[in-house]
Amino acid sequence: MILIKNGKILTMAAKNYENGCILIDNGKIIDIQEKIDTPLGATVIDAQGLLVMPGIIDAHCHLGMWEDSIGFEGADGNEMTSPITPHLRAIDAINPMDRTFKDAYEAGVTTVMTGPGSANVIGGQFAVIKTYGKRIDDMILKAPAAIKVAFGENPKRVYNHKGQTPQTRMATAALLRETLIKAKDYVEKKKRGEINQDKIPDIDIRLEALIPVLNKEIPLKAHAHRADDIFTALRIAREFDVNITLDHVTEGHLIVEELKKENVPLIIGPTFGTRGKVELKEKDFKTPGILSRAGIKIAIMTDHPVIPIQHLPMCAAYAVKYGMDEEEALKAITINAAEIIGVSDRVGSIEVGKDGDIVIFDGNPLDIKANSLYVLINGNIVKEPLLL
Repeated sequence: MILIKNGKILTMAAKNYENGCILIDNGKIIDIQEKIDTPLGATVIDAQGLLVMPGIIDAHCHLGMWEDSIGFEGADGNEMTSPITPHLRAIDAINPMDRTFKDAYEAGVTTVMTGPGSANVIGGQFAVIKTYGKRIDDMILKAPAAIKVAFGENPKRVYNHKGQTPQTRMATAALLRETLIKAKDYVEKKKRGEINQDKIPDIDIRLEALIPVLNKEIPLKAHAHRADDIFTALRIAREFDVNITLDHVTEGHLIVEELKKENVPLIIGPTFGTRGKVELKEKDFKTPGILSRAGIKIAIMTDHPVIPIQHLPMCAAYAVKYGMDEEEALKAITINAAEIIGVSDRVGSIEVGKDGDIVIFDGNPLDIKANSLYVLINGNIVKEPLLL
């Protein structure tokens, strides 16, 4: 049992506390009050003068898929041998021993959605995981959590070099449609097989992976920077009546009214760095604020290793510098991110019943000078001042 007391608590829920207490037991938050008597035997963290908030969440990254300080041997995020690979599972490639996991949780990033890159039209299955642990099976919050699909330059570039389809945006969209049609047909055949055993189709691992998408259990996670690619992603999601998140959304500030009508969650970034390819030419730190002020639910992401994951709070800070409301920016890396990636029942806010994922800062987390002093994941202290 752990009692955090005397801290300024930002719950990312209905009520904040200027001076409050949080009680955690068996990995879960069991009480939040202005004052809680110390239970017998509880570990006490005195957060006097400190800021307490939920663990930070990165809604789109590739943590553990491209290992730090390693080349080909640690690059497991893009299977560039076929443009259609929905059956690939991030959990089979993530290496929790990679040093960037420590970078993540020591910075207060306690949960991430990680998975394949954008080389393929359909890249595979993303997973939501905690950032502390040795065995990926014990770190999973949700898997599969989404199926990665990619529009725009990346699949075009990869398969143009190979002299095969897709080499155009038309072909990218066509391949995705073709595969979703096959998946729907496969589902119908399986239903017929329940009535007549002789009609059961052979197992197709690729199409099996898409059934949760067709059932709206998980969304398509769409890599889309340019406005036209965003609209193509939305068009296909509508055609097949599936859920979708739009990830990157670099030109989102150019199509605000259209996105507002769509009411689809957006995951914005990465905004640091150069405009290294054509579809990034409109990249702007103002984008998250513009979309947020329009009433669109957004999360902010690093796309790690594009931006090292420990800099996620700074991505939110830059959004504030360029016009985003500070509270909304904090929501974009906590509760909004949790809701968008489908794990808000467990993480994203400090509420009774949720996981004991807590970060205690010595200042405003959006201030580059602020330090995370304590980090708790599942009610376990994984960083504290004595371990620095």
